[in-house]
Amino acid sequence: MRQPQPVRDESLPSQVTIYEVGPRDGLQNEQTVVPLDTKAEFIRRLVAAGLPIVEATSFVHPKWVPQLADAAELIDLVDHEGPVPMPVLVPNERGLDRALEKGVKHIAIFGSATETFARRNLNRALDEQFAMFEPTVRRAREAGLDVRAYVSMCFGDPWEGEVPVDQVVTVGKRLFDLGASQLSLGDTIGVGTAHQVTALLHAFDAAGLAKESLAVHFHDTYGQALSNAYAALQAGITTFDASAGGLGGCPYAESATGNLATEDLVWLLHGLGVRTGVDLTALVGTSAWMAEQLGRPSPSRVVAALAGA
Repeated sequence: MRQPQPVRDESLPSQVTIYEVGPRDGLQNEQTVVPLDTKAEFIRRLVAAGLPIVEATSFVHPKWVPQLADAAELIDLVDHEGPVPMPVLVPNERGLDRALEKGVKHIAIFGSATETFARRNLNRALDEQFAMFEPTVRRAREAGLDVRAYVSMCFGDPWEGEVPVDQVVTVGKRLFDLGASQLSLGDTIGVGTAHQVTALLHAFDAAGLAKESLAVHFHDTYGQALSNAYAALQAGITTFDASAGGLGGCPYAESATGNLATEDLVWLLHGLGVRTGVDLTALVGTSAWMAEQLGRPSPSRVVAALAGA
C-alpha cells in the first residue's frame, strides 16, 4: 500500500501549503558540505514533486554556516523567478544586499523568542533584534520583496527551559509587525506537545494575528512533530514547514534534531483528505536519492516504508 486511504474530516481545512525547508534548514546542519550541483538537483526534484514553496538557501556569512557558502552560485542554477517561490534566509542588511543582487523575490528573517538564543544566534539581546531586522524588512518591502519572519524557541529553550506563551506572542507580533506577510512559529528543539501548540495558537488569535498569517515549524526530537501538526491543523493553520526526508536541525542548538519529514506530513494530510498538491511517490524518490548522496538512510518513516517497496 503506497498511499494512505483518505477519510475526510470536514472540520479540518480542505487544503494546506507545505513550505519545504530541506535545501536550507535541512542541509545547513550537515556535517559535510553537499556539492553545489547536488543541491540544485535536490531543489529541482522537489519542485517537480509538487512542493509549492521551496526555501533554497541562506545568505548567512560562510563563517557561520559553511554548508551554505555557495548560496549565490546556487541561486544561479535554479529557477528562482519561476512559478514556485524559492525564498532565501537573510540575517541582516548585508544578506539582503546579496539577495537583491541576485534578483531574489522572497526572503525570510530568523528571530528568537528568548534572550539566550537571541544572543547565541544573533549576537543581540532580545529587544535589540528588532532594531537589526527593521531596516532589512523595510528595504525588502520597498524593493517589492515578500518577507517571512521565523520566531524560534517558541515551545522551549535548552538554556532557559519553559518559554512563557505571552513572551512568544509579544516577540512574534513585533517581528510580524515589522512588515512580514507570514510568521512561522518554531519548535526549535522539538519539545512541544499538542495542547501546548493549541494554547499558543489560541493566544496569537486572541492577540489579533489571523490564522492565515501563521505557519508552524516542528522538529521531531521527541517524536511529537506529527501530533503537533495535527493540533495545528485542528486550530485552522494552513501553512506547514517541513523538510524532505526529515533532514536538518539548527546549528546553534545542539538538541535540535531533524525537522518534521515532509513525507510523513503528506501521508497524514492525504489520509485526512487534505489536499497538498504533492506527489508522494515522487517526493519519496527524491528523499531516497538525497539519502544516497548523504550516505545514510532517511529518518522519515514514510521514506523508510516506501523507498524499498
